Amino acid sequence: MDITLLIFLIVYIAMGFGKLPGFKVDRTGAAVVGALAMMAAGSITPQAAWHSIDYRTICLLFGLMVVSAAFVESGFYAWTAQRVATLRISPPALLGALVVVAGVLSALLSNAVVVVAMTPLLVSLTLARGLNPVPFLLAFCFAANTGAAGTLIGSPKNMIIAQALDLSFVGLLRATFVPALISLPLVWGIVAFMYRRRWTLAATPLTQPVTSTGGTIPSLDRWETVKASLVTLAVIIAFVASDWPRELVALSAAGLLLINRQISSSDMLRHVDGNLLLLIMGLFMVNAAFSATGLPEVLLSDLRDAGIHLDSPIALFLVIALLCTLVGTNPSVMMLLPFLRPTAETANSMGAALVMGSSFSSNLFIFGSLAGIIVAEQAAACGVKISFGEFARAGLPVTLACMIMAGAWILLSGT
Repeated sequence: MDITLLIFLIVYIAMGFGKLPGFKVDRTGAAVVGALAMMAAGSITPQAAWHSIDYRTICLLFGLMVVSAAFVESGFYAWTAQRVATLRISPPALLGALVVVAGVLSALLSNAVVVVAMTPLLVSLTLARGLNPVPFLLAFCFAANTGAAGTLIGSPKNMIIAQALDLSFVGLLRATFVPALISLPLVWGIVAFMYRRRWTLAATPLTQPVTSTGGTIPSLDRWETVKASLVTLAVIIAFVASDWPRELVALSAAGLLLINRQISSSDMLRHVDGNLLLLIMGLFMVNAAFSATGLPEVLLSDLRDAGIHLDSPIALFLVIALLCTLVGTNPSVMMLLPFLRPTAETANSMGAALVMGSSFSSNLFIFGSLAGIIVAEQAAACGVKISFGEFARAGLPVTLACMIMAGAWILLSGT
């Protein structure tokens, strides 16, 4: 048990720091090495490790990543960023437009893919207008995280939660859509207030918007966008109106989009986040080995003795928020799920608490979400620095406002 606990702790220390201290091993590497170490130490057999991977979750994530990739390859994200960022409106109004776009797209597609596709374009387009890109990038990131809480397909962690707790699309929508919607004006108001005197740059603006790789912004392929939209709509309808396994729906949608005469399958598949899939598979194995020690049951009993009952939505909401602040959203969700014992009556409320707690707390620090890391890294690649302190100064009031609002929603609605 000692070696199993040690490996488990080292893996989640790496999750918190973003890498294994002293080594060039990132979160994905730590999860994979941790899984291999668990097998080598005899904490879990290779067969048990393989069976611990929830194939339904992996298939669902993969399928929806391909669906979102279709919008990247069609030029939809680039076209949207260009159209919105070049609107002849005031900076506060432009900020509001980007917040709405981020929230809506993240609720319907994976928020990480939305951020990856649009961040470099938003940098170049705001610089071309002589605007300070930082408030626009921060608001876009914050809105992508909070807006993603509105639906089951808004982010990978939502899908993991939904699969683990067997949540319905409509059930989660009823519990989280309103708080996700309210979060958007909160994000806009706080960021607009904090940057009210820092909208513009003194430097001479760029004259030609370019991507981070130096290419011009691609044009919109209307047919491919329409096709991807119709497939996405069909997926949502299937999730809502049928009892077909969600993973099969997502894989079928991916297969339809990969059969294409204009876009090669390799171009589509390069947008699939293989590192995230490996991280999740590694954590499935690490968590299964840890669960086999019996320690989770002991810890759960200790929490109950301390008055913390994880079957209470508000307690679960606060616990997942704390964990996400320490080790990030996806690892926190996967670490906490084995502790939960949902029933048919409590599954939706527990799922909503997990989704909102993990989404609304993830804007506090850069490393709190995949979207935050992506925005910071891609902005830096474009020559725009977003420091840890600047991110936190805006992220703290946004996080507090959204958490208070969501906590009140849970208490008043009985979610």
